[in-house]
Amino acid sequence: MKLNNRALAIATLVGAALQLIMATVGHANPDVRNLFAVVGMGISLIAGILYTVISTEVITRDNVVGGLVAGAICAFIGIAVSFFLHDVPASILLIGTALSATTGAIGGWIGRLFSSGRV
Repeated sequence: MKLNNRALAIATLVGAALQLIMATVGHANPDVRNLFAVVGMGISLIAGILYTVISTEVITRDNVVGGLVAGAICAFIGIAVSFFLHDVPASILLIGTALSATTGAIGGWIGRLFSSGRV
C-alpha cells in the first residue's frame, strides 16, 4: 500500500481547518453545535475526496485508505478542540473519529469519480 504524502497533508490540513472553524463557531452557537456530527462527517468526506483528487495513486484501495486517514485525523483534531472547550464528551473522540474515518474512506472511493479520468 502506498499513500501520497503531499495529498494526505493537503487533505488533512484543509479538513482540519474546516473542523476547527466548525468547532469554534459551534462553541458560540448552539445551532451549529447540534450539527457537529453531520457537518463533521461531511468535512471528513470532503477530505477523503480531496485526497483522491490530489493523489497520483491509481489503486482504489490506496485512495480509500488515504481518505480514511485524512478524514480520521482532521476529525480527531476538531473533536479534541470541542472536547477541550467542553462542548462534547470524551467518548465522542473515539466514536466521532471512527465514524469520520469511515466517511473519509467513502470520500476516497467517491473521489475516484472526480480524479482526472482514472476511474
